[in-house]
Amino acid sequence: MTEVLSVKGLSFHYPDSEPLFEDISFSLQAGEALGIIGPSGCGKSTLALALCGIIPHRIEGRIEGDVFILGEDIRKLTLPQIATRVGIVFQDPETQLFLPQIIYELAFGPENLCLPREKITRVVNETAALTGLESLLAQHPYEISGGQQQLVALSAVLCLDPSLLILDEVASQLDQESSARILSIVQQLKHKGKTVVMIDHNLKRLQLADRILVMGFGLKHHLGNMNDILDHKELLEEYFGNTPAERVL
Repeated sequence: MTEVLSVKGLSFHYPDSEPLFEDISFSLQAGEALGIIGPSGCGKSTLALALCGIIPHRIEGRIEGDVFILGEDIRKLTLPQIATRVGIVFQDPETQLFLPQIIYELAFGPENLCLPREKITRVVNETAALTGLESLLAQHPYEISGGQQQLVALSAVLCLDPSLLILDEVASQLDQESSARILSIVQQLKHKGKTVVMIDHNLKRLQLADRILVMGFGLKHHLGNMNDILDHKELLEEYFGNTPAERVL
């Protein structure tokens, strides 16, 4: 199988601050998914930024260790090169939507890659079919529901056909139906060989993950499969403290 993502001894801290996370290592093959869970402020989103190259290309700080995408050192790739390999969707979709029609949002990435018009049309239509946006392509992104906006942000990323997809708490503000729709799409993407990193604060939404990385404060972290995590209730209590159990489990 193809190794899509390899993380070796990754550590990071912002300027004039203590390390946020330290010595994180894992690898993901094509079609595998990693779930990342942990309390707010433990570094989950910062790790996501390091996996997609925004750290160190755009955000300053001291980073140690290595991140390889399809065997290439992410520090030696430009952000446009990374964007064709790694796609990230954030918690707030409005930060990624800026064009007057959904169809333009989906076509924006492929157009900037100078793909042929016929291929752009095919990619947009196929992606809209996957995410259920066919009837909304003429809509303004700010005139639809939050769940639909998240689908647009996801679709825009998928139109670039990245090998690695990073979802940073994309379902945390969605209703149950919209969340289930996102997870169904992720399952289909896995079956198609996409590699996925899913960040969430609720383990129920990480059931598609092959492994779970539990991040905590004080540079603590633990990597294991779902059964391993669930069998260590003391681990969850240590990392999440007084967080209500239903939010974690």
